[in-house]
Amino acid sequence: MAAPHTRDSVQGGLSDEEKRDNVIRLAFGGNPARLREFCRVVEEVIPPGTTVVLRGSSLTGWRWDHTQPFDGEGPGTSDLDLTLVGDGPLAFFKATGFFVPGVHSRPLSDDDPDIAPDLVPLRQRLMAMVHRPVNIQASREIVIQVRGDLIGQPYLELFRKPEGLSLNGPPAT
Repeated sequence: MAAPHTRDSVQGGLSDEEKRDNVIRLAFGGNPARLREFCRVVEEVIPPGTTVVLRGSSLTGWRWDHTQPFDGEGPGTSDLDLTLVGDGPLAFFKATGFFVPGVHSRPLSDDDPDIAPDLVPLRQRLMAMVHRPVNIQASREIVIQVRGDLIGQPYLELFRKPEGLSLNGPPAT
């Protein structure tokens, strides 16, 4: 992302450290190794240059409307909102799978299982790992910046898959 958050940055009232701690505690049973494995599995599938972020109640501990805590209806009832940020991940989604075509997809979920067929095996694998629904969206960076940095909807950058080798440009130094 253009301006990566620092360890001390605050968004939606939470620092990156607090968001990460919440995610590990709420979605990964307090085990950081489970989060690392989740990220490794995602990295196997996504194109180079993709930034992977989590949004939603796994960061804050509460639903967006603050009416219910994470897993308030029982273990595994809250979902994980995974967003793949960049140009490459948008190609996973069919033309009918967008809120804003080419900019912001709808989430691949139980409600829309056919909008990104090549991501279905990843989604199924992730759900088996975390024992809860995992929704996968793709967005351009501007969407995440507006939602997170201007509107205050928190997100946690999990990692960025580096760009691949470019045969057209000069080598990186």
